Amino acid sequence: MKRPHFKLGTKIAILSFGLVLMSVLIAGVVIVNRITGKMEQEIGYRAMAIARTVAQLKDVQENLNNKEGANLIQPLAERIRIATEVEYIVIFNMQRVRYSHPYLDRIGTVFNDGDEGPALKKMEYISQAIGVLGPSVRAFVPVLADEGTRQVGVVAVGILVPTITDIVGALRIQLYASLLVGLVLGIVGSFYLSRNIKKNMFSLEPDEIARILEERVAIFQAMDEGVIALDIEKRITVINNKASQIAGLNTDVRGLGLDELEVLRVLGDLIEQGGSLATSELLLNQTWVLINFLPVKVKDQIVGQVITIKDKTEVRKMAEELTGVKTFIEALRVQNHESLNKLHTISGLIQLNKVQEALDYVYKVTEEQQEVTKFLSQEIKHPTVAGLLLGKYNRGKELKVDIFFEEDCYLGELPEKVDCNLLTLIVGNLLENAMEAVVGKRLCEVYCRVKQEETELIVSVEDTGGGITQENQKKIFQWGFSTKGEGNRGIGLSLVKQAVERLGGTIDLETGNWGTRFGVKIPLPKQTDLVAKKNRKTFKGEVAKNESY
Repeated sequence: MKRPHFKLGTKIAILSFGLVLMSVLIAGVVIVNRITGKMEQEIGYRAMAIARTVAQLKDVQENLNNKEGANLIQPLAERIRIATEVEYIVIFNMQRVRYSHPYLDRIGTVFNDGDEGPALKKMEYISQAIGVLGPSVRAFVPVLADEGTRQVGVVAVGILVPTITDIVGALRIQLYASLLVGLVLGIVGSFYLSRNIKKNMFSLEPDEIARILEERVAIFQAMDEGVIALDIEKRITVINNKASQIAGLNTDVRGLGLDELEVLRVLGDLIEQGGSLATSELLLNQTWVLINFLPVKVKDQIVGQVITIKDKTEVRKMAEELTGVKTFIEALRVQNHESLNKLHTISGLIQLNKVQEALDYVYKVTEEQQEVTKFLSQEIKHPTVAGLLLGKYNRGKELKVDIFFEEDCYLGELPEKVDCNLLTLIVGNLLENAMEAVVGKRLCEVYCRVKQEETELIVSVEDTGGGITQENQKKIFQWGFSTKGEGNRGIGLSLVKQAVERLGGTIDLETGNWGTRFGVKIPLPKQTDLVAKKNRKTFKGEVAKNESY
């Protein structure tokens, strides 16, 4: 069942009335208990006085053990009971035989209520019990004869105690008046209080304020750049996780001033130098960052500042990813590294006088590289994409990963609507992910297909890695999600998806124990100069496996 939702004014009214009601009820219970206790005490004193008076009567002392003593004692006890307005006066001898009782049929029976024992031992006391007539306070006084030397019986005087219902009934007018006054004051005060509170809270309900606060905190924490908010005294009011990470802060520093934190003191110095609305570059906790200062204004008055902190390294890496510069730099680095390794091998063989082996090695390397270069230059007409594929091929050799280019690979002149930078971003990231997926596996193979058809451009990259789990398949295109640890990870596939969507294409995923395949289809306007490509051999320098698709 859905719980009802009340507004703030209603909640305050209910709370105020509830407090008043509880206060009145608690006070009433305390007062009634005090009155009851006091009344029981007074009744006990009264019963004790009457019992002592009866116990002193000579007729009672002298006739308790006579068989016909009840004929004298009963009328005497009844006259006293009626005169004193007590509920009962019971007189019994040492054998507990009753000589008086309000009910005549009980005379001559044994008194056995359980609390008369001490009275038979010359003790007088007050006890509470539920008798025939109801709950009562009764006093027990021993009857002593022969000038108090011999006990002949006991006098029990009982007075009924008024119930709580009786007491509440007597006080009901006062209680009703208190409740009514409390209700009126509570309602009037609560609505006045709620109106003033809501006015100060911009007429927002508490759940709305809580939601706005949670959203603000979530937004700050989700930002990929550091955010520090300061008040007018340069004390920290908000700092997100990214800013704490960059500054190396492991504790909550909210409420502290910039001057109190050694690592952030330089930010305070920049503010003093007029850093507002300026962007500065500085070294913060051994990290080069970009700092931006923005004033916070409320009703045209500056009440603080917001500092944004960006890791310059991450900014540079992001720019490289977006522009494709990183891809070409990596390709050049790999080629340089591979060439040095080959030169060292040739030099070693010559120094060992193995001239023929050196010549064979030179021929093999030259032939393999020429075949790859020839294949890519003939089939991939776009120089940027061809250079990218060649660089990834050499990168694969360095990682001991075999990259196979499919037999029907072909890429001609691209239409103007197809951004070459986006295409290189897609191909480069897919190949890089595929190589990382197979490094260290028993079978380290990656299959690549780039095929331009009349109406669409197809990019397919398949690896022989361990596949992607069902759970991770839903997250791999999310920004920042990665199964390869922390750092600058989790942006490649997200960039790929964004690039594909910008080109109006689609991306499909197939995965299993055999590996993973990403397939991208980008629509193209129909071209008349497209050359059909048939019967081309699959390429890796040697022969690739057609059965992988």
